[in-house]
Amino acid sequence: MLTVNQFNKLNIFPFNMNALKSLTKGIVKENEMERMMSMSEASHYEKATFAGGCFWCMVKPFDEQPGIGTVISGYTGGTVPNPTYKEVCSETTGHYEAVQIEYDPSVFPYEELLEVYWQQIDPTDPGGQFFDRGHSYKTVIFYHNEQQNKLAEESKKKLEQSGKFQKPIATQILPAKEFYPAEEYHQGYYKKNPGHYNRYSRGSGRIAFIENHWGEEK
Repeated sequence: MLTVNQFNKLNIFPFNMNALKSLTKGIVKENEMERMMSMSEASHYEKATFAGGCFWCMVKPFDEQPGIGTVISGYTGGTVPNPTYKEVCSETTGHYEAVQIEYDPSVFPYEELLEVYWQQIDPTDPGGQFFDRGHSYKTVIFYHNEQQNKLAEESKKKLEQSGKFQKPIATQILPAKEFYPAEEYHQGYYKKNPGHYNRYSRGSGRIAFIENHWGEEK
């Protein structure tokens, strides 16, 4: 039987799953082959991290896009390891509420993630987002490599020059730091609690802002 490393060295991706099963029949056990396939596919994904105010409202817009593996709500940018939601809300940890996205750049490139991001926030607000105030609700693009940094800076400059907003763009662009997933009840909140999610996203003023500034483009 092939090991995981030997299988990866075959370098035969992308490949149709059924064709792959046929090719490896008698060489790799079916359940082991599917595990290897999953591991190899995961290697094609990259990470993107965005802070855009309440993370409940930042998951769905990315979750709906093609080429997205996972969208995790969490905390990053601060100094306290493994913070709790209560600690982050106390504004004593230095962390921001954020989402970390695993995406396939061949399907949905980073430039398109940036476009989705800008259309979910008020980038001119230096003190939080909508009725959520404080450091943990500020907007930040966390870059994982210099290419992401370059694309984020170019995207921010383009938005500044577009004239869409009269105030300066306050969103920061910072190097990514350790990301701590939030408690389970926060994950996929729009699916678990759709009624409250809809009331919150509209009641906070976020939806009206998005519709007012991006209605024609969306």
